[in-house]
Amino acid sequence: MKAGIVGLPNVGKSTLFNCLSNAKAQSANFPFCTIEPNVGVVNVPDLRLEKLEELVNPERVIPATVEIVDIAGLVKGASKGEGLGNQFLGNIRETDAILHVLRCFDNDNIVHVDGSVDPIRDKETIDIELQLKDLETAEKKLDKVKRAAKTGNKEAQAEEAILLQIKEGLESGISVRAITIDEDARSEYVKPLQFITDKPVMYVCNVDENSAVSGNAYVEQVREAVKDEHAEVLVLAVGTEADIAELDDYEERQMFLADIGLDEPGSAKLIRSAYKLLNQQTYFTAGVKEVRAWTVNIGATAPQAAGVIHTDFEKGFIRAEVIKYDDFVTYGSESKVREAGKLGVEGKAYIVKDGDVMHFLFNV
Repeated sequence: MKAGIVGLPNVGKSTLFNCLSNAKAQSANFPFCTIEPNVGVVNVPDLRLEKLEELVNPERVIPATVEIVDIAGLVKGASKGEGLGNQFLGNIRETDAILHVLRCFDNDNIVHVDGSVDPIRDKETIDIELQLKDLETAEKKLDKVKRAAKTGNKEAQAEEAILLQIKEGLESGISVRAITIDEDARSEYVKPLQFITDKPVMYVCNVDENSAVSGNAYVEQVREAVKDEHAEVLVLAVGTEADIAELDDYEERQMFLADIGLDEPGSAKLIRSAYKLLNQQTYFTAGVKEVRAWTVNIGATAPQAAGVIHTDFEKGFIRAEVIKYDDFVTYGSESKVREAGKLGVEGKAYIVKDGDVMHFLFNV
């Protein structure tokens, strides 16, 4: 599962990517600095994992991860191949969620591709190009479906109605994710087409250091503009985060954060938010050899969770022993949880909860 960082050239995408990953994407004050997408695998910050490590004292600890992709900046006309448009649109189609970076700070020393700071205009530039590309996809599919619909094919007629609704929405400047479509129809007709504007999105407002805690007027404009999109807005002083990330000393980093009014790096909040945006959650395994965070989709069953460890675990699944994270912390060990009668034995229908500590029994 991948989240792609997108935005106009020079809004702070590569600097943000550098904050989030150990990879060092080139960052410079000119457009198209990023040409090939940079990919980073980022650890998901989780205090629960640290607590389990403290209680179990394992030989090693492995956190959950999320994949972040830094994609080339997009310009007007990208849907027609302008700039690096075709490459950009191809790269973003391969991601599962979008982190849309908007410049929400003034700085005469950092050029803006359109000559002035206006996050709403920037957002609309990106939206229009993505919507135009989706419109192209919808029209191509519609041409095929119409022929079948004319023959009286009920399935084709139902699909035609949905595609016409999408076409009208896109022509009105509405992204696919914001068009009201029945969930069954969305699953059957919309999801297979992989519309770019159907991907979940989070708007990252890149602000100056003084606006890191409460945002600024630009951020308020963004919040107002996206209020009907069901999208999260996250405020991040990307340049400041980059400076903090360069510090090796933990106490120095904490002092820096405290000075600007933060209790943790904003990048940590962004990673956790991206993880949720991708519909991901965490369960844990905890033993003396290893304490580990495993990633599963929200709504996954116990056998599906077992399959993340090994496909044989899912095929031969018998049952899962489940300890709630809070119970593990309260009693301090698996054996004490068992003694207290707080260990649950669950079958194939069990839906995994975020934070479950699990042990699987299987037979191959």
